[in-house]
Amino acid sequence: MDSDVIPIPASPPIDPEAIPEEAALARDKRSLRLTWHDGTQAVLSAATLRLRCRCGWCTRDRLQDRFPAVEQDIALTRIEPMGGFAVHLAFSDGHARGIYPWVYLRELAREAAEPARAA
Repeated sequence: MDSDVIPIPASPPIDPEAIPEEAALARDKRSLRLTWHDGTQAVLSAATLRLRCRCGWCTRDRLQDRFPAVEQDIALTRIEPMGGFAVHLAFSDGHARGIYPWVYLRELAREAAEPARAA
């Protein structure tokens, strides 16, 4: 095998359990409701999703301590599937660079559930 050739997996390394059965915006567009095949449900606020964006711009701004304040009334303006492994989210503050893999959204849902269990 040529040392410059990187083997490509036959299928993408995606956890099929992380792909939700349903993803729906709330009527006020301030949250995203996710339901998985195992019956797990989560509601992630638009504010949380905006704060947790991992795009290059947001990552840079966090590292440079310049990440903007996010209003609690921020809304999702668009949700688009990205090749079956993620969704692209756009926000009312004009930010539209975030690609959120289903695996990451499942992780955020688990984090959101932890404080509820501890209470």
